[in-house]
This record gives sequence, C-alpha cells and structure tokens, in this order.
Amino acid sequence: MTVSILEQRRIEAAFAKGLYEEMSAEIGEEKATEILTRAVVKLARQAGATIAKEAPEPSIAHFAASMERWKLDDALRIDVLREDETHFDFNVTRCRYAESYREMGLGKLGAVLSCNRDGAFCEGYDPRMKLERTQTIMSGATHCNFRYTREA
Repeated sequence: MTVSILEQRRIEAAFAKGLYEEMSAEIGEEKATEILTRAVVKLARQAGATIAKEAPEPSIAHFAASMERWKLDDALRIDVLREDETHFDFNVTRCRYAESYREMGLGKLGAVLSCNRDGAFCEGYDPRMKLERTQTIMSGATHCNFRYTREA
C-alpha cells in the first residue's frame, strides 16, 4: 500500500503535535519550535538529496516532474508560470497540507511542519537551487508564490 505525501504529512503532524506539546511543557514554546524546525529542515534536505539521486543529473525538469508526488490526492493545485533550464515558477492556489494542519489544530505550526521544508528540500536536491517565496496560504495569503532558480 502506497501512502500519499499528504497522508504521510498528516501522520507525521499528529506525532509531531504530541512531541511538540511535551517539549513545550518542559522547555517552552520558543525552544520547542526551534528544535522542531531544525529537525524538519534536516529531514527535508535529506529528502531532496534522495530525490536528486533518481535523476542522472539534478535539473529543473526533473525537479518539476518530482512535484507530481506532492500533488497526489488533489493535495496541491498549481499554476505553472515559467519552466525552463534555470527557472521553475508557479503559484499554489490550493494547499490541502495547510487545510489539514488547520483541521488538526496545528495552524500555528503548519509553516514549521510544511512550508519550512520547501527551501531546505531544494538545497538538498541541488545546492545550486534557490527558492524565493514571499507569501503562503498557510500564513493567510490567497496563494503561495514559488520561484525556484538554478544557477548554471
């Protein structure tokens, strides 16, 4: 049985919620958030490196194709604005990840558990890739604006 990334994130979030609550009670919210953030970033970099190994050489085309995994179960709706050898620009117009975190009472941690992964993931995939994003649905915007660039 294959679990979609959306379902995987729900399972992870339920577990993270319990850990976060216990850490917050012991060491305070700020320190607990720092620890959770570091762990999520580390895991995202590792995941990016794993995806990169599937390609003969990391590229925007392969990176963009890998996005299909995150869209399963209608988890993301995206409008691609530009895709070429050095750019992959798109807007997310619906994010069921954000919806799920809010439903689970994790709206405050949604950015740490999900949005936080994106930049670290692309760095793990290829250190020459950078993400610029100025807004997210998780933070209340109408869409997320992903702008990936890859240095030659």
